[in-house]
Amino acid sequence: MDSHWFSALFDGDYDSVMNNIVDYGNYGNSSVNNGDCRSFIVTIYLSNHSSDNDDDNNDDDHSYEEGWMQRYFRVFTLNLKTNMGYRGYDNVMNNVADYVNYGNSFVNNGDCNGNHSSDNDDDDHSDEEVLIMTTTTIQMKKCIYLNVSDYFWQLGCGAAGVDFLAAVASFPKPDDKIRSTSLKVQGGGNAGNALTCAARLGLNPRLISKVADDIQGKGVLEELESDGVDTSFFVVSKEGNSPSTYIIVDNETKTRTCIHTPGYPPMIPDELSRSSLLSALDGARLVYLDGRLHETALVIAEETARKNIPILIDVERKREGLDDLLPLASYAVCSSKFPLVWTEAPSISSALVSMLLRLPKIKFVIVTLGEDGCVMLERSTEEAPASEEKDVDSLLESLKQRKDDNVAIPTCYASPLTKIRANGIGTVNGRLLVGTAEKIPPPELVDTTGAGDAFIGAVLYAICANMPPEKMLPFASQVAAAGCRALGARTGLPHRTDPRLAAFLH
Repeated sequence: MDSHWFSALFDGDYDSVMNNIVDYGNYGNSSVNNGDCRSFIVTIYLSNHSSDNDDDNNDDDHSYEEGWMQRYFRVFTLNLKTNMGYRGYDNVMNNVADYVNYGNSFVNNGDCNGNHSSDNDDDDHSDEEVLIMTTTTIQMKKCIYLNVSDYFWQLGCGAAGVDFLAAVASFPKPDDKIRSTSLKVQGGGNAGNALTCAARLGLNPRLISKVADDIQGKGVLEELESDGVDTSFFVVSKEGNSPSTYIIVDNETKTRTCIHTPGYPPMIPDELSRSSLLSALDGARLVYLDGRLHETALVIAEETARKNIPILIDVERKREGLDDLLPLASYAVCSSKFPLVWTEAPSISSALVSMLLRLPKIKFVIVTLGEDGCVMLERSTEEAPASEEKDVDSLLESLKQRKDDNVAIPTCYASPLTKIRANGIGTVNGRLLVGTAEKIPPPELVDTTGAGDAFIGAVLYAICANMPPEKMLPFASQVAAAGCRALGARTGLPHRTDPRLAAFLH
């Protein structure tokens, strides 16, 4: 079975797939047998929220996700019917439940890499049947987090430009003349970096931004396209200059200093027609805004909200127009300073409670803390168990005390669902989570430029892959750490197949 098809048509977790596998498989079989086998492409593209649109006489009502899963099995069924006729299609489908249950047991009792142990079943399958069953199951199990849809897009709006990075032994004093130890010129900008990261992880992002028709602008577009970011919705100005940033990386203190030159002329909403906006949003699963280009971003956010597409906002600092964007957000990833400044709360943890109370639409807020990891407050729509409220500051300290300083890889510590109180602010139902950062050996730490962008790119992937927060936070921290091992925001960004990510994707 081709895992590309599976990942393109299903979004969910493996256990949910396997729990409903018999229903899905039988649906695919009857749907094909009672329908036009050549129509499945139309079905894939045009199907809306799933209803009982088959001719199998079943009064079923499947969810949107189940609808995609059923259509996947329709494709899988067609593949079987056309490619496995030599073994008898009916024999295959008559045993579909047995095949998948057998394959599931076979893989779960093995190592998922082909070295399988006995499943203790008293069945007698041919070698060909075992191959179908185990291959199908392995690819299902592996692709849940490794692949995300080619038919869903992620739309971003924000900064994209050129970074000129010079590494120096130590930051110069006034009137000093020094030499760089290395130099790199590459694409930059928060949105450009984050979506490059997301594309390398397997997403299919589109970016709305603006550059000039100059050498730098051409380089920005070419580099993004080479990484799989769709730039067809960029505005290219015939005059002016593309955005650029000079970055001095201090090898001694492991810090960087940025000198930014904005693009000119700035982007205005009229440069993005309504038809282009609707085209950009077509098929979008998630929209990401980095807080720049605020007028255009607001137009996009309002249309996105009307379509009930979730929005993630990168909240680095207070910017013009940000107060209009935040109420439309489903998710926010913040710098360590922003929550305190925006809410005037006495601590980061209490500021998170304040943000969830002030932004009733938001599902979670993450605060990134550099080498100290991150903190996340997740809202729950479920009622917390009948217990006393937990003070958010005390809860955060209790989670921090659970950290194991001997563990170098990123980990996560989560509170149970509870009522979380911030004194003088209010109470929310939810969970508090603490994520640790990778302990990077000093010789391996090269440049922290773009670490936050990499973190956000990984969060975008995690949301689309339906990762639980306990997986998402360590995964995003690992991706960010990988990017810190090379000069520049993009040089060290990992691809989905990077061995360092394997443990977080299974």
